[in-house]
Amino acid sequence: MAAALLALTLAALLLLVASGPVPDSNNGTVPLVLWHGMGDSCCNPLSMGSIKKMMEEEIPGIYVLSLMIGKNVVEDTENGFFLDVNTQVSMVCSQLAQDARLQGGYNAMGFSQGGQFLRAVAQRCPSPPMRTLISVGGQHQGVYGLPRCPGESSHICDMIREALNRGAYSDLVQKHLVQAQYWHDPLNDDLYKQHSLFLADINQERVVNETYRKNLQQLQKFVMVKFLQDTVVDPVDSEWFGFLKAGQAKETETLQESALYREDRLGLAAMDKAHKLVFLSTDGDHLQFSREWFTANLLPFLR
Repeated sequence: MAAALLALTLAALLLLVASGPVPDSNNGTVPLVLWHGMGDSCCNPLSMGSIKKMMEEEIPGIYVLSLMIGKNVVEDTENGFFLDVNTQVSMVCSQLAQDARLQGGYNAMGFSQGGQFLRAVAQRCPSPPMRTLISVGGQHQGVYGLPRCPGESSHICDMIREALNRGAYSDLVQKHLVQAQYWHDPLNDDLYKQHSLFLADINQERVVNETYRKNLQQLQKFVMVKFLQDTVVDPVDSEWFGFLKAGQAKETETLQESALYREDRLGLAAMDKAHKLVFLSTDGDHLQFSREWFTANLLPFLR
């Protein structure tokens, strides 16, 4: 009788353990996924490597994944210019889904174009769940200009400008140039909506994908950082989801004035009313901020 009782007790304990929460492998912290911007790489010690190190110092025990798009740093940098964005997003979704340390959820921080790419991840790939998305200088309504492409001495920037001027919405340029996939020409709105392979899709310009809308609203917070002296993003309002009014290239409108918000095609109006949208600014050029500013303004969303 005693042996049977002991067996039942052990079985009950095993069942309790099996049905209980999975042990936290991140020391109680929420993992962080980083996606770099144009002309950068996952592991540059002066940029993303420094951000990763800073996060590990500020939040001991945190797991930080700085995304590498490709097999090495060279590929990662080149793919930021030439690899179809939809392919990049699919690659990242697959990587996140296979990372055991992210399955309980993660925060995400994207820099420049990495911000809008991570938003696409949130909209298209809800598992594992993204909790908070921080977009640092991300161009969520795209760009209409490339005034200071990172790496001015490189022939790549001149080549990009020439290709965009020649025909941003041609099939060849769209398929082989990342920046063309978020080129947003207010003077050719119909062409943009019809031929933009990436931005027009994630911004619900052609049809409303209810899955995108539902998935984005699962975020606890969507934080957008605008650089008030930005010389890279044109127009800078895109960093807060604003843009040039259609049909001209001078007057801008805010997110709240846009049809995207008024019709709530992406769920941003609902998120705004639920206090999930956070608009931050800093008085600096593109991606220029101090550790003190970062710690005071962004770190609270990651703890």
